[in-house]
Amino acid sequence: MRFVGANSREAMRQVRAALGDEALILANRHTEQGVEILAMAESAATDGNVGSGDSSPRPDEPSSLPTAAPARPASPDPAQAFEAMSARLLEEMRDMRALLSRERSQPESTGTLGEQLVLTMREAGFGQVLAEEVVSALPEELALTTAMDERALAWLARQLARRLSGLDDEAAFMDRTGIVALIGPTGVGKTTTTAKLAARYVMRHGTRPVALVTTDSFRIGAHEQLRIYSRLLDVPMYALNADQPVSDLLGRMKGKSWIIIDTVGMSQRDHRVIEQVSHLHGGDSPVRLVLLLNAASQPETLEEVVVRYRQAAQAAGGELHDCIITKQDEAGRLAPVLDIVMRHGLRLLFVSHGQRVPEDMALAEPDVLIEQALADRAPLASPAVRQAAEPAARSSGNLMGQGRRLAAVLQALRQRLPGFEHLEEVWNLLGLPSSIQQQRLERLLADYPRTGQALGMIWSDRRRVPGENWSMPDVALSPEGTWLALPLLQHRQVAGQQARLEASRERYDIDVHLLNGLPDGESGEWLERQQSSWCSQVRGSQRVEYAGERRTLASLVDAGEAVGEVRCRFRGAPGRLDLFTLPISVTLKGSRRDQPRLDARAWLGEVRDEESGKVLGKRYWITPAQLGREPQSLLLTLLQSDVLPQLARRAWQRLDPAELGELRADQRLLMASGLAAVAAHLDLAEDEAAMDLRAELLGLGGGRRRRRDVALLESLVQLFMVRDAIRHLGLGERETG
Repeated sequence: MRFVGANSREAMRQVRAALGDEALILANRHTEQGVEILAMAESAATDGNVGSGDSSPRPDEPSSLPTAAPARPASPDPAQAFEAMSARLLEEMRDMRALLSRERSQPESTGTLGEQLVLTMREAGFGQVLAEEVVSALPEELALTTAMDERALAWLARQLARRLSGLDDEAAFMDRTGIVALIGPTGVGKTTTTAKLAARYVMRHGTRPVALVTTDSFRIGAHEQLRIYSRLLDVPMYALNADQPVSDLLGRMKGKSWIIIDTVGMSQRDHRVIEQVSHLHGGDSPVRLVLLLNAASQPETLEEVVVRYRQAAQAAGGELHDCIITKQDEAGRLAPVLDIVMRHGLRLLFVSHGQRVPEDMALAEPDVLIEQALADRAPLASPAVRQAAEPAARSSGNLMGQGRRLAAVLQALRQRLPGFEHLEEVWNLLGLPSSIQQQRLERLLADYPRTGQALGMIWSDRRRVPGENWSMPDVALSPEGTWLALPLLQHRQVAGQQARLEASRERYDIDVHLLNGLPDGESGEWLERQQSSWCSQVRGSQRVEYAGERRTLASLVDAGEAVGEVRCRFRGAPGRLDLFTLPISVTLKGSRRDQPRLDARAWLGEVRDEESGKVLGKRYWITPAQLGREPQSLLLTLLQSDVLPQLARRAWQRLDPAELGELRADQRLLMASGLAAVAAHLDLAEDEAAMDLRAELLGLGGGRRRRRDVALLESLVQLFMVRDAIRHLGLGERETG
């Protein structure tokens, strides 16, 4: 059979589809149509069809088709002719089988970047559920490309490392007193790990506060093995029967502040696992459970171990959150056990990789472990393997994945945005009676922002937002220039502009003021005396003194000196801000007649679309002369805060009291304006962490809209509503329990 493809890979794909993987390649050549291959089924060769009939090539057959040896003058010997042709066929087959092998080793299709990332994770040993969960949050900045480059791999490593929870340092575990019990199946390495942990504790705190306990009375020599370690470490060891509560030994271990228990190994399928964990929690002192996971075990086994031991801990009234990976040196790949740890939300404390005490154990470093896991990849055996299901049910896997992503997004927002936890506290007031809401809201806002938390303030327009009966709250700025997540209600501020400025300095130590409109005369004098930094966004009709003439700012565009362009986002889309500046003087409203005009500098900006260059808007600002020519960050902050009232209005409308229950107007406004501030911050931020967080949040929200800031706001509304539903469900379960 003859096959023609655009290239050798396509032609070979046709051969495999028609004749199978064991096809015999007779000849190949390049033609105008691509690559032409002549092949036959292996069964035809074994049936003796090779060499039968006319063996001379037809005119339309490839020139490289082997032919029978030239006939001798004497009568030809059919056996010799067949042998010669077979030799040439074998040589051709060796060459083409090598080509076929190379084709198989290459991926059949590059696909989208998301598909390539999923394949990368699967080749490393991560499961399909986790791979799909991670790639579902692929940022739009990367999703538009198809190249698997260093940036894409770095993003993948960050996402996986963020899902792998660990200790910040060893002290977080070793300096916490109490009782630690190592649990897990037989042969996972509990006794050796007990010795390693005890040795590390002794090196930090000495031998006096440490005690070892074993409950393993089943294994021959188990007590003696741990006793040898206790002698080497010079710490006491106690034996406890498996059915004895820990409290039976506490009287004999007075003065010991760190007790580590080596429990008896039991199969995860042994019904006595629950009894064992129950006895550990049977005493008066709380016991921290640490599950040991054998890195060399099959993923299905690891899955079952985690599920069964967690169920046992829950049945015994305890919790199981921590784990240690053992026998890393015996594992072919690290990814499968990391996949289990991440999907179940366990905190990974240490990784053990040998028998030496205590050298062969290290603090778990997520970045390093993920790098090791991704570096050890192998091509998947077949498409069926790629689609293999997780040991856990797929239906529950997606739900667990959503829960992990929700918790991770909330934690990232808490770490990134000052004031976010205060915004959460405002949401926590939902469902409470109005009188209690008021009391708790007053306490919450009494010390917000905290000292040192705010350096500047965006003073919002004192007029009402169009279409609403409320004004946009003021937004505080952190020392790093980040907007605080919980704004400040205007009606809680003192009356009068100067009084507000003075109060903000006394209470919050605010020294940077971003204003809508020029300050009045008294406020301007106060700002000059305090030498505070300030910037006012004004209209183009604002009149100023320039070159001895009184003119509007809009008429001075041509007189301004160009100072370059600044990248920005405007109305949810990327743009650039072209800036011009010139020295002016202004007369502030309400100034005394004898008060001189204020020397200042005007800034004129044109916002253009980043791609088309079309002018999207014009803005005008005035800054005091003392700031010189470097206030661009203040101008940009004021420009990009334009979107806050519109976003807050949208969030206000989404927060329907009919759905959320009893809700005070001031609480509703704080929630809406806080969501607007968070959404705008995430839309404006350009660092990689913000890019990752945006993608996660938009993924939870179920898609992207044309305006990214609006999409982020909608996703935040959903995030908080789900969070609130889960919180109330948890409270309800505790109350009914």
